[in-house]
Amino acid sequence: MPASAAETARAAERAAPTGEPGGGPPPAARDSVLVLDFGSQYAQLIARRVREARVYCELVPGTVSAEEVRRRAPRGLIFSGGPASVYEPGAPHPDPGLYDLGLPVLGICYGMQLLAHDLGGQVAPASRREYGAAQLEIDEAAGLFDGIPTETAVWMSHGDVITSLPDGFRPVAHSLNSPYAAIAGPGGRFGIQFHPEVVHTPAGKQLLANFLTRVCGCAPTWEPASFVNGAIADIRARVGSGRVICALSGGVDSAVAATLVHRAVGDQLTCVFVDNGLLRRAEAERVVDVMSRQLRISLVHVDAAESFLGALAGVTDPEEKRRRIGRTFIEVFESEARRLGDIDFLAQGTVYPDVIESTSHDTHHARTIKTHHNVGGLPSDLRFQLVEPLRHLFKDEVRRVGLELGLPEDVVWRQPFPGPGLAIRVIGEVTRERLEVLRAADWIVIDEVKRSGLYRKVWQSFAILTPVSSVGVMGDGRTYANVVAIRIVESDDAMTADWARVPYDVLALISRRIVNEVPGVNRVVYDISSKPPSTIEWE
Repeated sequence: MPASAAETARAAERAAPTGEPGGGPPPAARDSVLVLDFGSQYAQLIARRVREARVYCELVPGTVSAEEVRRRAPRGLIFSGGPASVYEPGAPHPDPGLYDLGLPVLGICYGMQLLAHDLGGQVAPASRREYGAAQLEIDEAAGLFDGIPTETAVWMSHGDVITSLPDGFRPVAHSLNSPYAAIAGPGGRFGIQFHPEVVHTPAGKQLLANFLTRVCGCAPTWEPASFVNGAIADIRARVGSGRVICALSGGVDSAVAATLVHRAVGDQLTCVFVDNGLLRRAEAERVVDVMSRQLRISLVHVDAAESFLGALAGVTDPEEKRRRIGRTFIEVFESEARRLGDIDFLAQGTVYPDVIESTSHDTHHARTIKTHHNVGGLPSDLRFQLVEPLRHLFKDEVRRVGLELGLPEDVVWRQPFPGPGLAIRVIGEVTRERLEVLRAADWIVIDEVKRSGLYRKVWQSFAILTPVSSVGVMGDGRTYANVVAIRIVESDDAMTADWARVPYDVLALISRRIVNEVPGVNRVVYDISSKPPSTIEWE
C-alpha cells in the first residue's frame, strides 16, 4: 500500500468519533472497510467475503457522502457492481469527494467502470457482452494478485468496456474480450472487471484478502467473539442508569441480544416475551425455561394471542400482516412499559440481513424486498430509544457470540424463525384453526429433519399452509383438503439460499406423517426454488 494512503487511513481512524451506536464499526472492529452498493445483486456477498477474511465491513449506499465516510474512518472502500451504465444520465456515482480522501479503492465490474469514468478515462458499450466463465491472464501482480496463478478462472458479467484509462492507471490483467480486465492506479486504487465474490472465481477470496491486508493495511483480526466485551461497554455507556425493555421472541437473535444487554446492565433489563399465538408448538414454554429459569433474566410473559389474531383478522396481504404485527408488538411493549414504570430503551435482536432486506442500499431510491417488523414496522413516534447490539452482525456471527456468552447450544443453533411467526407461513388469512393445522405439520417437519441428522446442516426447514385445496382419496372416500408445502434450504446467512437435496426417504416420511397425522391435509409438495429469484419465506 502506498505510504500516503496508509497514513491517511490511520489518521482518519485516530480522528474518528467512537462509541456511537449505529454509526461506524462496532467495538473491536476498528480495522474496517466500506462496501458501496451501486445496485449489485452480489453486494451483500461482497460484504460476506470481506468478513470471512476476518476484516470488518459494512454495506452502505453508493451515494454515501464523503463526510460520512470520513467520520466512519475505514481503511479502504469497495465499489460494487451494478446494472447501470456509467455514461447514462441518472446513473449512480459516488460523491466526488471520496476520491480526495486518499483511501484505497477496489472497483468491481461497474465499480471499476466508475473509477475509470470519474477519474478521466472512457467507458463505452461493448460490441459483445461478456457473461459467464472467462480465463484471466495476469500481466502484473501489483499486490492484488499476489499468490494467484497467472492464468486463473473468473466470472464476468458486463456489457460495457473501458476504452481508455485515466492518467496514472495501467492494465495489470486481461481476458479474451477485456483488454482491461484489471487496472491499477495511484493511491492503492484498483479495478477488476470480474466478480471475485462469487464461487465461480476460485481465487476471488485470495484477491479480496490481498486488497484488505496488503493494500488497505487491515489486520485480519475481526472475530465476533471479540465483539462481546466492547459491545457490553458500549451498551453500558449508552444506557447509563436507564431501564431497558427487551423484545424477546425466543429466537437466537433476540436471545443473544437479551443476554448481551443483561451482561451490560443486569437488573436494569426486563425482557418481555410476547406469546403472540403465532409460535411453533411448545415454543413459549422453552423460552420461559431458558431465559428466566436458566439464565436468571427478569422476564415478563405476556399472552397476547387474542390481540394479534384480532389484528390479523381478514388480512391476506403479506406486507399488511407484517405491519400489523409490528404495530401490535409495539402496542404490547408500550402497555408493559407503562405497567413497569419509566422505561428508556427498547432492545431488539435486529441483525444485518434484516436491515439490508428492509431497505436496500443500491440506488438513490431504496427498494424494499420485505419489511422486517424489527426494522420497518416501528412507528415514527416510538418513545423508546432503540438498542440493537447485533445490528451489524450476520446470523453465523450472532451464533458465535451466543456461544461466547454461554447460551445453551440448542438455543444458539435453533433455526431462524421469522419475527411475524407462523402468520407469514399461513398463506392468506390467519385463523386459529389454520394455525393449528400448520403447527402440527411444522412439528413433523422439524421432528424428522432432526431425526435424520440434517437439522444443523440446513439453514431452515418448515411447513407452509397454502391457500390451495386439492382432491384426494382417503379411506376409499373422496377428500378435498389442504395442500402443505415443505421448504428446506441451505444457506450461510440468508442472503442467498438453495433448496436442500433432502434424501427422498426423509421427504417421503414427512409427507406420509403429515397426511396421516394432520387432519385436513391430503397433499404435501416440496419447494425447489432458490433465493434469488425466490425468497426463503413465501410471504
